[in-house]
Amino acid sequence: MSILNQKTVKSSIKVDGVGLHTGLPVSMKILPAQPNTGIQFKRTDIQKNNLILPSVYNVSNTTLCTTISNDFGLEVSTIEHLMGALYGLGVDNATVELNSKEVPILDGSAKNFVELILDTGIETSSTPIKIIKIEKKVELKRDNKFIKIEQSKVNLDIDFDIKYPNQIIGTQRNKINVYNDDLTEIFNSRTFCLYDDIEKLKKMGLGKGGSLENAIVVKDNKILNEEGLRNDLEFVNHKILDCMGDLYLLGYKIIGSVVCSQGGHSLTNELLRKVFDDKSNFSLIELKGKNLPHSFINKSLLKSIA
Repeated sequence: MSILNQKTVKSSIKVDGVGLHTGLPVSMKILPAQPNTGIQFKRTDIQKNNLILPSVYNVSNTTLCTTISNDFGLEVSTIEHLMGALYGLGVDNATVELNSKEVPILDGSAKNFVELILDTGIETSSTPIKIIKIEKKVELKRDNKFIKIEQSKVNLDIDFDIKYPNQIIGTQRNKINVYNDDLTEIFNSRTFCLYDDIEKLKKMGLGKGGSLENAIVVKDNKILNEEGLRNDLEFVNHKILDCMGDLYLLGYKIIGSVVCSQGGHSLTNELLRKVFDDKSNFSLIELKGKNLPHSFINKSLLKSIA
């Protein structure tokens, strides 16, 4: 079967943890799904109208995470790390069941999700994948923040920078090719915050499940986590992971080039809505046969998928 065919997980994957913002325990399963299902979330603690689709227009809140909701007001939040893992691993179809409103934060990265999915295995179908190909440049500026997406030949590039006054975080920039590069450092990079912001989060009713076990905390010029950083660009790499997860709300793999400066969940979602506002901005293509080079699929995953 072609590596350009749709994929799902081989069997059920169970994940237990706590929500970063709710602090509530959550039990989650990632289940196989049929071709053309896409990624869907199901709240098993609710009996009716409990299906929530991660689409651009279902994003209902972008405060420090991505929250999606359905027409009945039912929500699932902090989906971006799991969505980034599914995107990077090439999983097109899966049903994610959970008994609470927030995806478990685990270690604050996508590392555990990726390991569990690869240990379980990925099943390839006979149904070709579909892609969204960006045809025109679309861009947004909000104060000191900027994001754009434009044409690319066969890749998805993400060029991201952050600028913090804190000396430890400072200015960082990284550029990745999602379908060619080894994404290990992206997957492994954890969410982070400044120690001085923790009290603000609590007053907002957020970060109730946060700890040094699932976030990097920076106080003045010191990282409070004993193990330090996992890689030199962990701060910006986590932002790239978030961006990958938010881009997957388009529902398909993307051929395009993204450049973002100091952006986040809100800016990415606003950009994607602007892309969809004009049908001439993109093309939806079904890949019948091997009509894209193998560079379209992340090389580091070929052995795992085979």
